[in-house]
Amino acid sequence: MSISGLVTPVFWVGFIAFVVAMLALDLFVLGGKRAHKVSVKEALGWTLAWVTLALAFCGLLWGWLDGVAGREMANTKALEFLTGYLIELSLSVDNIFVFIMIFGFFAVPAEYQHRVLIYGVLGAIVMRATMILAGAWLVAQFHWVLYLFGLFLVITGFKMLIFAEKKSEFGKNPILKWLRRYLPITKEFHGERFTVTQDGKHMFTPMLLVLALIETSDVVFAVDSIPAIFAVTTDPFIVFTSNIFAILGLRSMYFLLADLNGRFHLLKYGLAFVLVFVGSKMLFADFYKVPIGLALGVVALILLTSVAASLAATRKRHARKPAENL
Repeated sequence: MSISGLVTPVFWVGFIAFVVAMLALDLFVLGGKRAHKVSVKEALGWTLAWVTLALAFCGLLWGWLDGVAGREMANTKALEFLTGYLIELSLSVDNIFVFIMIFGFFAVPAEYQHRVLIYGVLGAIVMRATMILAGAWLVAQFHWVLYLFGLFLVITGFKMLIFAEKKSEFGKNPILKWLRRYLPITKEFHGERFTVTQDGKHMFTPMLLVLALIETSDVVFAVDSIPAIFAVTTDPFIVFTSNIFAILGLRSMYFLLADLNGRFHLLKYGLAFVLVFVGSKMLFADFYKVPIGLALGVVALILLTSVAASLAATRKRHARKPAENL
């Protein structure tokens, strides 16, 4: 079942206009125009706001489809959206952990991080939109591409399990090396600026290097996340909207999780199992089609288990430290 025939260009234009409005709200209200450290309370409020908007959209989608296509179609597409949104949101968390390492590597002050993140979000939206359109066309023309997507996700999931504890060596990044070799880079940050003029010479700041690595990580994670959503649905509108809603909350989620990074160290293993599960779902779709409600439950269970295990492990670690100091 597909809603492609029901979704007119008006729906696409309307949703894109909504995204532009939300980005403007994020930029001007959340603080992208002024340098300040985003508090955990502020980040939590905006994270809950983005999640609420996504759930509200799902409700509107269900209500509209219930009226024009029937209850069965409405239930199916609402579950597809929720499952896709949960998968994309969970994979965004892994992206956030990489952002944390990038900012740590460059020692970017907390008050200078939010503007570069908005550019990261904008880049992620453009890349996801491009890859979704390309992926949808490929799947429509060559159904067997879904098996390649599935195999890729399974391999990626196992690689994440094996290399979960490996530290990223940003200093060896070829893009970073190229930029440092051919561009004049200042030694220190100049607020949130990417360029400055020193002694009459145009210079770039280290913030440009930070942005380059963030955009590079967006490309890498888009390659993982787009095949994952096609394991849930091949409906372009559902794929696009669930992806974009997950990305819209990326910046506020970063500030929420930045100070809690160490508390969720086992979540990477959970994300790896999610990729293996959705990849296997694609590979065996012709033999057994996993009900969308069951898929949603399995993904949620994997994530909740990894989060609970992380919190339990860190609680025990913090409980041992006072005893060891006696």
